[in-house]
Parts: sequence; C-alpha cells; structure tokens
Amino acid sequence: MSSISTAVATNANTKEEITMEIPTFVRVYKDGTIERLQDSPFVPPTLEDPTTGVSSKDVIISDNPPISARLYLPKLIQFESQNDRFPILVYFHGGGFFFESAFSQLHHKYMSMFVSIAHVVVISVEYRLAPETPLPAAYEDCWEALKWVATKTEPWTKNHGDFNRVFLGGDSAGANIVHNIALRAGAEVLPNGVKLLGALVSQPYFFGSKPIGSEQVVGHEQSAAFLVWDFVYPSAPGGLDNPMINPLVVGGHNLGGLGCSKLLVCTAEKDQLRDRAVSYYKAVKESGWHGEVELFQMEGEDHVFHIHNPETEKSKIMLQRFADFLLQ
Repeated sequence: MSSISTAVATNANTKEEITMEIPTFVRVYKDGTIERLQDSPFVPPTLEDPTTGVSSKDVIISDNPPISARLYLPKLIQFESQNDRFPILVYFHGGGFFFESAFSQLHHKYMSMFVSIAHVVVISVEYRLAPETPLPAAYEDCWEALKWVATKTEPWTKNHGDFNRVFLGGDSAGANIVHNIALRAGAEVLPNGVKLLGALVSQPYFFGSKPIGSEQVVGHEQSAAFLVWDFVYPSAPGGLDNPMINPLVVGGHNLGGLGCSKLLVCTAEKDQLRDRAVSYYKAVKESGWHGEVELFQMEGEDHVFHIHNPETEKSKIMLQRFADFLLQ
C-alpha cells in the first residue's frame, strides 16, 4: 500500500475536491463520496461451477444491521455418500476493512477454488465497510454471523456441515477479525452449545505505533498500514496500540483466552507485516493457551498473494496447507 494523502486534490472528471486518499485504493471527496479503486466487480453465485464443481448461493443473515453471506458447498457427487458431513468454515474477507466483498469476482474465484481443494462448507461473510460504517461495526457483524451459523437453521450447513468441526478463517483484515472473534468466542457462549474447533489467521493485519522487524522504520508513520487504522476506526481507544489491531500491546487482551483448540498462523516472506504474524504466533504459544498453534510461511511471496493469483503453484501449496489444517 502507499500512504494516505490528505492534501486537497481535484478529480478531473467530477471537479470535486478529494479530501483524503490512499493512492490506488480509495478516495474520499469533499461531498462525502467514497471511490474505491481496488474493488473487483461483483459476480453472481453459481450452482455447480463448471470449473470447480462447487455450488454457491447468497443468504441474508440480518436486515438490521445489513449482514449477508455467500455460501459454498463442495460437489457432493465426489463423495461416497451424500450423508458425508464437511467442516464448516466461517470466512472473513480482507481489504483493510474498507474495500472488497464476499461477492466480488476476486474472492468468489478464490473461494470456489479453495472449496474444491478443501471440501468444506464455507460461509463467506459480507460485513459493513468503513469509512461509511467505521469499526467496530465489522467485528459486531462477524460475531452476529457466527451466532447465526450456530443456530443450525441454514439448509446447507444443517444438512452437510459438521458442527463439531467449526472453524474461523480470514486473510489480512479478515485474519484480524478472526483473532478478535476467536477471543470473543472464548468469553461468550454460542447458540446450541456450538464451539469453535480452530482458527486460520492468514497474513494478518496487525500493527502498532512502533515499528518491528520487517516493517519500514523510515516512514513508518506515513505507511498505509499505519494510517489505515485511523481511517477505519478513528475512535479506537489507544489508536494503533488498541489491542484489536495490536494484540501484543502491554495490558491488552489475554491471548490464552482464545476460544478454540487449534490455530494456524500463516505469513509470507516478503510481507511487510510478516514479523507481526510471527510475533503473534510466539505470543500465543507462550500465553498459557491450551490449544495447538502452528506457523506456516511461504517463501518468496508477498501479502495475500494466494488471493490475487490462486492458480499458481505456490498458491496451491498454501491452499492445501489450509485444507490440511481444516481436515486434520
């Protein structure tokens, strides 16, 4: 990401003033218009995708607040019995809390390929985005979505999902959400006694006011990772040292309270946020948490490479590692 620019600019087409900008990602105009430059187009769900055989459909979780999801189901004919039950993955997409969607072409393609490899039922949550709806709204939406899954009322999860194998998963900002929802699941009870088995934290967007390791020391306070948090959660107590973005902050949440029994933390060698993920893995391991935590790093790749190019060999290795974690 490039840094946010707060200088006033002018859009050549609309002649409207730009009051804030993350170059190549988003512009905010003086009249309140939000222009997202990285969003991929929305695509409809499909029954038995011709490439993967995966079926998908859209559901409404809540009208107020508006929360929805895209569900994915593996091709049932591949299995000996249609009574086979699959792990359930509640997935939160990335995009810095301010762009992308569960319904976008980018995430639909990625999720269809992943489900064809992993053979899991996926609920990909469409949560509200900042800055129109600042954090902590997205966290609340994703918690409500998890509770909705636990009601066991949705036919695909009810008929084909294994509620003894419920996982959270997400990448980048979505991985940040996974961490925070897993902590909440350790403190609050889900409907029907449903418990989380595991959480997949992939290339998480964690950060802090002081640079560490792989982060840029020069220009740290001008980096997008630094400035985005204030963009999406301007009222966050403690700013970048709020434990929701900096889980290692002194006096923050007790990582031993994660409400699952297994955790996979993934990162990539060239990811600027790599050392935050590694430090998080080590902190969980040393927290007294009673679960099993693993670290996986892909060499030679950058942040969320597998989302943008899921068909490469390294992406397939990454997806298979995710699948192994869910199916073990």
